[in-house]
Amino acid sequence: MRSAWCAAIALTLLAAASLESTNAQAPTVRVLEVRRNVHMLSSAGGNITVQTGKHGVLLVDTPTPALAPQVLAAIRKLSPAPIRYVIDTSDDADHAGGNAAIAATGTGGGGPNAPNRLVAVGSAQGMSILAHERVLDRMSASVAQAGLPTLTYDQPTKDFSLNGEAIIVYHVPAAHSDGDSIVMFRASDVVSTGDIFAVDRYPTIDVKRGGSVAGVIEGLNLILELTVPEAFQEGGTKVIPGHGRLCDESDVVEYRDMVWIVRDRIADLMKKGMTLAQIKAAKPTRDYDAEYDSPAVPADLFVESVFAGLGPSTISKSAPARTGGARK
Repeated sequence: MRSAWCAAIALTLLAAASLESTNAQAPTVRVLEVRRNVHMLSSAGGNITVQTGKHGVLLVDTPTPALAPQVLAAIRKLSPAPIRYVIDTSDDADHAGGNAAIAATGTGGGGPNAPNRLVAVGSAQGMSILAHERVLDRMSASVAQAGLPTLTYDQPTKDFSLNGEAIIVYHVPAAHSDGDSIVMFRASDVVSTGDIFAVDRYPTIDVKRGGSVAGVIEGLNLILELTVPEAFQEGGTKVIPGHGRLCDESDVVEYRDMVWIVRDRIADLMKKGMTLAQIKAAKPTRDYDAEYDSPAVPADLFVESVFAGLGPSTISKSAPARTGGARK
């Protein structure tokens, strides 16, 4: 009897340990209220912006396929309404990889003021996915039809309205890649930046996909044009980065100035005839590494991407359009 009792306890403890291990390994999706109808979802992947309202749910970016069930569960706690639209800020897997999984639960949009008003897409089989045309071009080679954008734009901006709010999508050429988008929720005063701004790491600049440090600076300057602080550069417009914590204008100013300073340091070393190896050894990012060096984007990788994108025409440029000492 005693041995059976001990065996039962042992099995119970083993099951509890197994459950605890499973729960520890399960990805966690954190939900932060940014405005009354705008939330930020963050996890091991990129940040996701969720706008909710009586006409449905809109997402800026989707999770990786593995995280899609947890993200969908978090969205359902915010709103029972169908997911009508997704805006992909790039074709990266951590920003667009979950398109198909999310689309399977969504409902396509419609109406005279919907994003797809110019193209007959979207149906009960899925939601509408908006992205720059270069995102579709790249994804078409490797992504199944269900995960592809159903609507693209090729102009500097694309605007529409949902849930009574004006939404403006800005294309930033040659930044993180050549198909990056920034999304502004005008009434909510929220900007969703994608990987042009990721506050917990150095910029990811994919030179092979048309990215450049000059484009990143241009994108960061655009974000600063869209943001307005409450006082002393604090508060005001909320900025949802591609990765990391919720930010405001002062965080973007600091980040933009860091990118510009490192870029100028590397350009100066290139003018002196130094090789990439020599520039890495000189550590032009040394005073920023404590804040931005990360496994996702190591300092050396950032230096390499800046070096690869600089040429005679770019290294002759000097100061940023705005400095961090004043409002911008």
